[in-house]
Amino acid sequence: MGTVVRRFIIQNQIGLHARPAARFVQLASSFTLNSIWIQNLTRQSNRVRATSLIMVLSISALQNDEVEVTVEGEQAEITMQVFVDFFDGHLVDATELPTGDPE
Repeated sequence: MGTVVRRFIIQNQIGLHARPAARFVQLASSFTLNSIWIQNLTRQSNRVRATSLIMVLSISALQNDEVEVTVEGEQAEITMQVFVDFFDGHLVDATELPTGDPE
């Protein structure tokens, strides 16, 4: 089991709330074999589960805030790449993502 941690700057003008947060949670929820966490480093929020919309909204990530995403699990590297794409603005359709479930 591996752990991958990466920091991102929120570029979106409205921050990570409402639709962007729902999209983020949808992506996080699609990886069933991983534990995924997010924390707002700028606002010194608690680390919260990325699969809960309420928890993701609670970190109040605004434009230019630095967030840290942690992925723990067997496919941590692959999973993190999806979040790299998400924060770089290249959103991936969650229906096309691997779930991490064994074939």
